Amino acid sequence: MGNFMPYALVIHGGAGAQPGTDYSAQAEHMAKLIARGQEMLADGENALAVVAGMVAELEASGLYVAGKGSGPNAAGEFELDASIMDGRNRNSGAVAGIRGFIHPVLAARAVMEDGRHVMLAGAGAEELARSAGLAEVEDPQAYYSEHVRHGSADTVNHGTVGAVALDRSGALAAATSTGGTFGKLPGRLGDTPVIGAGTWADNLVAVSSTGLGEAFIRCAAAHDVAARMHYGGRDLGTATREVLDEVRKCGGDGGLIAVDAQGRISMPYNSQGMKRAAVSYATDAVVRVFEPEP
Repeated sequence: MGNFMPYALVIHGGAGAQPGTDYSAQAEHMAKLIARGQEMLADGENALAVVAGMVAELEASGLYVAGKGSGPNAAGEFELDASIMDGRNRNSGAVAGIRGFIHPVLAARAVMEDGRHVMLAGAGAEELARSAGLAEVEDPQAYYSEHVRHGSADTVNHGTVGAVALDRSGALAAATSTGGTFGKLPGRLGDTPVIGAGTWADNLVAVSSTGLGEAFIRCAAAHDVAARMHYGGRDLGTATREVLDEVRKCGGDGGLIAVDAQGRISMPYNSQGMKRAAVSYATDAVVRVFEPEP
């Protein structure tokens, strides 16, 4: 029976995909990542470690608007946000406006593991990340140059990466990371570091959001998926699609990735495309950018 314990993993590289742009490098990268994540889950790795590992890889690649691929704010500086949540106990960590660290998601996890707070911003977040021994960026202007190459600065104003997972013990977890919107005002925060907007995980569902952060905050989007399932009896697909409809009413486009406690997967979007990949104990890996969701 043990072999049939469900597991599932979904990752996203942002809902800012633009028609006419070649995302083959991102698709190839996501295919490798989802295969590695599947191995980890099949081998019994816990969901929290898997989502942290997946997002850290997405950050380091420079292929997405997060981590290395982030664009500058209006003052030419790079302020990054991330959050992570453990569905077993709702332990959470988030960093906002953090500068100079290769893996904001690991800084968010350090906040969670420190345990005193859920969210740290700016210099305080940087100090805790430093005390946790996390890798730092030597030369920000040189390091954060990939956004020019992947074309995002010219074509789309936002992007995010994220991962949600169900492990074989039945635990759920979610993590999200972003460089935010291009040319944003210094100090601007979107939904990514906000638990309940950009990231949510409990005993029923794990969610990571991507899109126009202001709209996702106004809809408490990630938590609203869970609320519709808990109180409204909605299935996963219905809940995620309804929440995206609310986001649109607030003037936002984007997408959600989610997995529930049975290993069901949902990854709808209402933007032009969303870079995403998914796999589960019952389904083969898929990698999609512009293909509509069934």
